Amino acid sequence: MPGMTWTITPEPYDSPAARALWRAYYTEVSDRWYLLHEGRRTGARELEREIARESGAELAPPRGVLLVARWDGEPAGTAGVRLLDAGTAELTRVYVARGLRGRGGAAALVGAAEEAAREFGAGRMVLDTRTDLVEARALYARLGYRETAAYNDSPYAEHWFAKPLGRAGRVAGVSPTG
Repeated sequence: MPGMTWTITPEPYDSPAARALWRAYYTEVSDRWYLLHEGRRTGARELEREIARESGAELAPPRGVLLVARWDGEPAGTAGVRLLDAGTAELTRVYVARGLRGRGGAAALVGAAEEAAREFGAGRMVLDTRTDLVEARALYARLGYRETAAYNDSPYAEHWFAKPLGRAGRVAGVSPTG
């Protein structure tokens, strides 16, 4: 598919594209959990309740951002960043639409999220994930994240990762290594 590319830009957490991607992300990870643990998909009421409960409002300036990836102009993925403290940001909601996986979108989203965290002044990124999300764990390990001690008590977190981000306050157009 020559000419098709990823673009990643900040977007309000409640934009139509962000809401649709949140629904797709949540449906997929919830269904995977319920299928593994209870042999069923997420019930419609459960899904609506949880999607509404997790609005994403913490992914808004001045302490957070939601990034939306587009493939050839169409919304196709997300990554969220929120500051936990002055030096630590959390990566969340990393998602690429099923039909577009394997095209570099997830790595591009994580890279853009790391840059956003640096712009917030964070020197370290943390994240949590589940054991059954083997693709996510492999991605994070490939991108330099290392398993670390738990930093939260989320009932769905089974693995915690961290990565140093290097110098904060990077000058636009200059790579982090020089």
